[in-house]
Amino acid sequence: MSTTSAGFRPSPVDQAGVAALPGRIVSAWAKHDADAFGAVFVEDGTMILPDLYLKGRDAIVAFMRDAFAGPYRGTTVTGQPIDIRFLNGEVAVVLTEGGVLLPGENTVAPERAIRACWLMVKGDGGWHLAAYQNSPGAA
Repeated sequence: MSTTSAGFRPSPVDQAGVAALPGRIVSAWAKHDADAFGAVFVEDGTMILPDLYLKGRDAIVAFMRDAFAGPYRGTTVTGQPIDIRFLNGEVAVVLTEGGVLLPGENTVAPERAIRACWLMVKGDGGWHLAAYQNSPGAA
């Protein structure tokens, strides 16, 4: 599933860091912790959802705080990588499929299924999310 640019081979530490990043989002969501969710992003990170564009960690945290108190209250999120690509030692792209689960659900309903693109960058001692975008997808 993982591919690399010509001749570049990521270290096992970098592979683990990139693989763990979506799990940090899933964990923050499960706790409805907007601050932990935002901490995954770089300071000027972006998040694009259908009909939404957010730039900056503060905007992302504020949106998620409201979402966890409102439409995402009681929900969890799931996702599985379908492609992991290291562009170099400091940039990776991960594509996932998943979606939002309502309380009691263990399968994503088609209307909440998403495909997402995660642009990850290495810095400040680890891997962070520079840009995230999702669109409707099949569960």
